[in-house]
Amino acid sequence: RGFMGKTVKWICVCAALCAAVSGWAVWSNQSVVQTEYMLESDRVPQAFNGFRIAQVSDLHNRQMGKNNKNLLAMLTACRPDIIVFTGDMIDSRQTEIEVTVRFAREAVKIAPCYYVPGNHESRLTEYAEFKQELLDAGVTVLEDAAVAIERSGARILLQGMVDPAFRTDDILLHMDETVRAQLESLPKEDAFTVLLSHRPELFPQYKDHSADLVFTGHAHGGQIRLPWIGGLYTPSQGWFPEYDAGSFTEQGVTMIVSRGVGNSAFPLRVNNRPEVVVVELTHKA
Repeated sequence: RGFMGKTVKWICVCAALCAAVSGWAVWSNQSVVQTEYMLESDRVPQAFNGFRIAQVSDLHNRQMGKNNKNLLAMLTACRPDIIVFTGDMIDSRQTEIEVTVRFAREAVKIAPCYYVPGNHESRLTEYAEFKQELLDAGVTVLEDAAVAIERSGARILLQGMVDPAFRTDDILLHMDETVRAQLESLPKEDAFTVLLSHRPELFPQYKDHSADLVFTGHAHGGQIRLPWIGGLYTPSQGWFPEYDAGSFTEQGVTMIVSRGVGNSAFPLRVNNRPEVVVVELTHKA
């Protein structure tokens, strides 16, 4: 009886632990976190001191709450001056254009929205339709293009680069030359410059570009994040990636890598909550 009693106890303990871990996993995959950064630079115009940029990346048709009400509520609370979408808002494996378009229609009510397409959009046969619906919703689509944002007589430049998969049929063979040509084609100004792109592994090319701040996604935070180590695996970078999440600064260029909101091929995140990124610009006197 004593042996059976201990066995039942251990079974109950194990079941409780499994339930707790499962509950934590479900909660952490459904609960969005806000990550804030401050970028101080003497290149930030004084008029843009306190200018807030919110980033949503890799939505992959995900819904955080009904019709993404939780995600929209967080964006509203962020008080952004602009919102940027850095690709893979659609999942090419399970395409639900209306989910993302509905989200975009609400997001533009919070702040002006700017979008660049990622590798999943490059596979969409419906990309032209999706792009038009975003434009109709009021989103600015930047395909190797730039726009100036003005404030109190000053301006910053916002550049947007489409995923290189849009520009070459063989991305593995022609990645470097394709990206170089894309960056060289972007309109430039002698102004604080923000670049929107999808892939963080291109940071060596971004550092040689004229941008001051780069927003990227694609890495999904490494999907599984290990304590003191970071992301386990990302698309395009493989195991133990260098640019999995967070902020990286080299040669005066800062790159933000969002962990994104949705998932794609692997449906579960571990120790890696979905995130909305906010960067606040600060003028350095």
